[in-house]
Amino acid sequence: KMAAAAGAAAGLWSEVNRCGQNGDFARALKSVNKILQINKDDVTALQCKVVCLIQNGNFKEALGVINTHTKVLTSDIIAFEKAYCEYRLNRIESALKTIQSASQQTDKLKELYGQVLYRLERYDDCLAAYRDLIRNSQDEYEEERKTNLSAVVAAQSTWEKVVPEDLGLREATYELCYNSACALIGQGKLNEAMKKLQKAEELCRQSLSEDSDVTEEDIEAELAIIHGQMAYIMQLQGRTEDALQLYNQIIKLKPTDVGLLAVIANNIITINKDQNVFDSKKKVKLTNAEGVEHKLSKKQLQAIEFNKALLAMYTNQADQCRKLSASLQSQSPEHLLPVLIQAAQLCREKQHAKAVGLLQDFADQHPANAAEIKLTMAQLKIAQGSVTKACMILRSIEELQHKPGMVSALVTMYSHEEDIDSAIEVFTQAIQWYQQFQASQTRGANPKSPVHLSLIREAANFKLKHGRKKEAISDLEELWKQNPKDVHTLAQLISAYSLVDPEKAKVLSKHLPSSDTLSLKVDVDALENSHGATYVRKKAGKLTGDNQQKEQGQGEVKKKKKKKKGKLPKNYDPKVTPDPERWLPMRERSYYRGRKKGKKKDQVGKGTQGLTTTGSSELDASRTASSPPTSPRPGSGAAVSATSNVIPPRHQKPAGAPATKKKQQQKKKKGAKGGW
Repeated sequence: KMAAAAGAAAGLWSEVNRCGQNGDFARALKSVNKILQINKDDVTALQCKVVCLIQNGNFKEALGVINTHTKVLTSDIIAFEKAYCEYRLNRIESALKTIQSASQQTDKLKELYGQVLYRLERYDDCLAAYRDLIRNSQDEYEEERKTNLSAVVAAQSTWEKVVPEDLGLREATYELCYNSACALIGQGKLNEAMKKLQKAEELCRQSLSEDSDVTEEDIEAELAIIHGQMAYIMQLQGRTEDALQLYNQIIKLKPTDVGLLAVIANNIITINKDQNVFDSKKKVKLTNAEGVEHKLSKKQLQAIEFNKALLAMYTNQADQCRKLSASLQSQSPEHLLPVLIQAAQLCREKQHAKAVGLLQDFADQHPANAAEIKLTMAQLKIAQGSVTKACMILRSIEELQHKPGMVSALVTMYSHEEDIDSAIEVFTQAIQWYQQFQASQTRGANPKSPVHLSLIREAANFKLKHGRKKEAISDLEELWKQNPKDVHTLAQLISAYSLVDPEKAKVLSKHLPSSDTLSLKVDVDALENSHGATYVRKKAGKLTGDNQQKEQGQGEVKKKKKKKKGKLPKNYDPKVTPDPERWLPMRERSYYRGRKKGKKKDQVGKGTQGLTTTGSSELDASRTASSPPTSPRPGSGAAVSATSNVIPPRHQKPAGAPATKKKQQQKKKKGAKGGW
């Protein structure tokens, strides 16, 4: 029986060897299992089983076999396989412990050790590990090690802002070009990085097109990560439309790299901001894909979570926003963004006082970040209209009090509140700070830095502008002392002393240069022809030929542009004096008495039915012929005698006024202005 078992085992081992050489690890595993049925503690068979499971991607099962047979499979025998399974199962810390506990550090373990350090973001240790590997290894994997080394340098430049050293690597592959471009992006050299990415794209196409089995779709899928980095550069350069178009093209390709998709979706969300939130809500699903957390760095994952909280705020999901920001704050208590997002959400809910209180608590707990928080608090106070309180908050930031930008902001705000004394106090404190700082740096000497002199100059100008000439004298004297040839400062100093100490002003005026020493070299023609000139003097001289004809032609045009004479009415009579009130509207003339109403309209509708308002004699047609007319007849220019029947005022015409036609009377009834 033992001989038969040995013979069967030998046949099975031959099968295992043949399948292993052919890469058929599933069939090899079956043969190994049969061997283990014969001898369950066969160390070689157990090792082969672990290797077959790893080759088939069954890392969890392989690790189970290792942990089950710890007595047989000791750490010195199976350390690499165990660490590799843990690494592939994203148990990075466990993999590190397994590697460090191995009795012998083989080349395989060192390679894996570098990968583990990279995943743990221990870039300095990782860089040293790969340098050692490259120095002490000579095999066909040298190019891959150099690629990994360049990836470490790129990560240092991007996440730790370390200036990368020149490794002297020959960028012969698209992977090396890509990593070099990432390092340049970390340094802010975007144009150089774009050129590197274009070179990487070209090398990638050349490399993949040599393989006849690779399709154009396969090439585009491989180029997706390069194009994604190109789009990121465009976004940093402000070319958001181009970046967005390229991002969407990559998403349409449906790449299998969930990390790449998550980064692109996050970048699109940052472009959308508070606009196109529906698209952002669709894109955020790509950031939640399974396995994303193992593909990205900690800072990338943190940025995605921040953007999720901001998107929740923009979509008015207040509870979700608070939940996400609170979770972020618990993970990174000293980080500014979570508390700023919470404060922004409170402001959207009109709870400004609560937002300021939240920021104040954070500033008290984390003094190192208090400056940025207090700047935000000041902005909230300004938004509420509490400018004075905002100034108090800004002045409490000691490390920024002397900065020119802070001084300028405080002076502007105090001036807006008409608090000139506080504004001058801000100038004084900043100037004193620079005096003390320079005294400590120069051991008692008193040179003035450009920033210090600029502050003194601004303080003096501010005091002079607001009528504080007496207070400006000391600043002006200091400036003149530093530069005695500054005539402008001397003139300001004399002007200030003229109101305080006229005698001193006279003494100082002797230092002014005489008018003879002043040589003003001014090109009058150039000055008059300049863009800002309001008057240009015509050049003197005679005009000849065509120019003279042009000038004459222009003169004729100007003569033709004389004002035209007004048209006279058709019935104008030069012998008759015009109405002096003809320019006034009819209603404003002295002789206007209202509209003339028709006789029938006056008679109808007044009194009881059948009653007439006029006497029978007025209705007698035989008497109207002999009775005098009630109004001037058309065409008569003579005035009616006052001794005869008196004409009502509204029917009276001014003396000498010509008669008008019936059409003109109708026009006047419509409220038109009177004419001649």
